[in-house]
Amino acid sequence: MGSMGRQTLSQEAPSAPERFSQARAAQAMAVLEDYAEMIDDLIEELGEARVTDIAERMGVTHPTATKAVARLKREGLAVSRPYRGVFLTEAGSTLAARVRARHRTVVDLLLAVGVPAETAELDAEGLEHHVSDTTLRAFEAYLARAARNVPG
Repeated sequence: MGSMGRQTLSQEAPSAPERFSQARAAQAMAVLEDYAEMIDDLIEELGEARVTDIAERMGVTHPTATKAVARLKREGLAVSRPYRGVFLTEAGSTLAARVRARHRTVVDLLLAVGVPAETAELDAEGLEHHVSDTTLRAFEAYLARAARNVPG
């Protein structure tokens, strides 16, 4: 319910098609974020990200990875160079860094509330894409308060 209370009939709630459309758009963005993060990881590790390596690490087929990279390029998040690989643009690098930081915050919060490390990492993979900036700031504030209260 939140602080706004229960929605009344006079308020405009999104229709079912709008909700499903929003959910599909969020899922599509989550996929882009995962690919940007993976490309960033590969560049850090190998100096470049080849589609073959992206597909292998993401556990998808080469054509699936190729389609995702094409979308990243259309969105201005990546570029590719013949015989080299895929590289993130400045916007793509910023996105990857933001996703990585969000992931770390979600993992840290899950660990702080007693979730085992392996489970926290797995759960964060899904949660990180759906947590609002407001919720992330609350997680960060909680973690900062908890860190100040821990002896050591």
